[in-house]
Amino acid sequence: MRFVIRRLLLFAAALFGISIVVFAALRVLPGDVASVMAGLNSPPERVAALRSQLGLDRPLIAQYADWIGALLHGDFGTSILTGRSISAQVGERASVTFPLIVLGLLIAMGLGIPLGCEATLARSRAARGMFHMVAIIGGAVPALWGGLLLILLFSRGTGLIGVFPSQGFPQGGWSDFGSALMSLVLPACSVGIIVGAGLMRYTRSALGGLASSGYIDMAMSCGMTRRQAVLCVGLRLAMQLVSVIGLTFAEMVTGVMVIENLFALPGIGNGLVTDVGNRDLIAVQSELFMLAAFFLLIGLLVDLLHRVLDPRLKSADDVTEVNA
Repeated sequence: MRFVIRRLLLFAAALFGISIVVFAALRVLPGDVASVMAGLNSPPERVAALRSQLGLDRPLIAQYADWIGALLHGDFGTSILTGRSISAQVGERASVTFPLIVLGLLIAMGLGIPLGCEATLARSRAARGMFHMVAIIGGAVPALWGGLLLILLFSRGTGLIGVFPSQGFPQGGWSDFGSALMSLVLPACSVGIIVGAGLMRYTRSALGGLASSGYIDMAMSCGMTRRQAVLCVGLRLAMQLVSVIGLTFAEMVTGVMVIENLFALPGIGNGLVTDVGNRDLIAVQSELFMLAAFFLLIGLLVDLLHRVLDPRLKSADDVTEVNA
């Protein structure tokens, strides 16, 4: 319980600090929201009236206090340019981005973890060199180039094998489940192959250190083969993979930004770029805060999951507290 309380207090303190950073950073950017809304040739009186209407002429501390007060009540504000609720706007975009990330992460895990295990178990130098080259090439491919290559190979209309759509998302969203899923296959593969190469390297590194340890030898002395010991015991002890997968999931929220633009998907990354270009200050600061909160929440969950999966962490903390 003490561990959970400490982590929650750190989580709240980090959120408060990030809110200050996001609010301050957006205020130092060049340009003015009221000028954008009023138009290029609007008279100064019109711009001043809009600034007063939006509260942009108030002191920064008052603007920050209003924003934080609204956040504490679950109100992320209203977009200045569209007039829509930011929560609803982000929700629509998240219904595209998060399924894309989950599908991409499943592809990455399906490729990276098995290949990392095989790279660890490989006996010959040629096989180890081949796995090493696959990991380097997969991680070195730019997401944009990989997406374009998949479009040229598998997209309808322009691809050699026209199977999947290459642009857009169904207007009906997930009500048309089949079309929505098909539209995410190529983007998810573009992300999954690159992320999978990274997971392959992490898996090989984690299992490589355990392959020659006493844990694997003890498992083999109980009747397991080397493969069974590495896969059954080694993967359970490779706790850093939990951190890597969890933090990779969080990082992919912004990592898919290029892919969403390439495949014309109305996701969070694409929408954030649009809002920044339109100087929709209220929308951008709330969206950035929600993304930062999501990163911190994933980190908190990873810490708690480590605690559940590895009892040695609790024992180490208990010993530290006794010594203190």
